[in-house]
Amino acid sequence: MARGTREAMLSLRAAVRTRRIRSVAVRLAVLCGVALVLGFVAFVWLLPSGEVVLDRNADGIVVLTGGTSRVTDALELLASGRGKRLLITGVNPGTTTGEIARQVVDYDRLLACCVDLDYSARNTLGNAVEARRWALEHGFHSLIVVTSAYHMPRALAELAHQLPDAALIAFPVVSDRLRIEPWWSNGATTRLVLSEYLKYLFAKMRMRFDTVGDDDDGSRRVAERAVHSSARAQ
Repeated sequence: MARGTREAMLSLRAAVRTRRIRSVAVRLAVLCGVALVLGFVAFVWLLPSGEVVLDRNADGIVVLTGGTSRVTDALELLASGRGKRLLITGVNPGTTTGEIARQVVDYDRLLACCVDLDYSARNTLGNAVEARRWALEHGFHSLIVVTSAYHMPRALAELAHQLPDAALIAFPVVSDRLRIEPWWSNGATTRLVLSEYLKYLFAKMRMRFDTVGDDDDGSRRVAERAVHSSARAQ
């Protein structure tokens, strides 16, 4: 076979391989896109449109900061005996239970005796890590989780990863905006829900490579970390 013919055949084969690779890549991209869209639809479908009525109590209550209504709802749960203690995680440095009491009235006694403040968490992963240490310190095996409705899937995923043996009970706080209008009717709400979905996916992927420290190590370090009792903050 002439050299020119061989080169032409090799070029043809290379072109065929390139087209096949591109075809496979396009199909994979389409499948990934469809999976993302279907996943987003399922994520939105499962978001609660109203606050739930709890049918059981728990050892402790954990509220992830981000709005006064979350803390108020968590304190109401504590006052009704739904849990023994409350952890407010992700509190701004300098915030005290006294300041919280001025914003949320009628809970001074509970804030003084049964509420712990965590100042160290800066994100949802940090919230979950601090909640794990707090639960280990108090020997809690079940937690009521209070956060916004759109944030609940990621919060539960992070907490379940940190506390795989604990029972987690969701108490989603539904904002007035989500309660009054559908998420797709407002651009800001749409971006918020979409952003939360992407963060949820990223968190689930990260967890595949995360390792959670053993319980003995977590228990030993719990007293060294920033979970502050409310008695100190008066």
